Amino acid sequence: MREDFCQSCGMPLAEDTLLGTNADGTKNGEYCKYCMKDGEFVDDISMEEMIEKCIPMMLDENTGMTEHSARTMMSTFLPGLKRWKRS
Repeated sequence: MREDFCQSCGMPLAEDTLLGTNADGTKNGEYCKYCMKDGEFVDDISMEEMIEKCIPMMLDENTGMTEHSARTMMSTFLPGLKRWKRS
């Protein structure tokens, strides 16, 4: 089942071209191409590092958003995603 957002970085998965790939080369409906390639996470990073990595992109895409509000939004949203959710 395809998720609405990458379950690692939270990027909207609006187009199939944004989907990552599984080990067999098929599209992965849970992760974007920036987070998942060939069934492996592209970066071995912590959730906090992912937040810092995503802030510049969020600021570029959301005119008027502050760094503080982007960090707060990511800090609230990411813990609920599959990659970061604690069992």
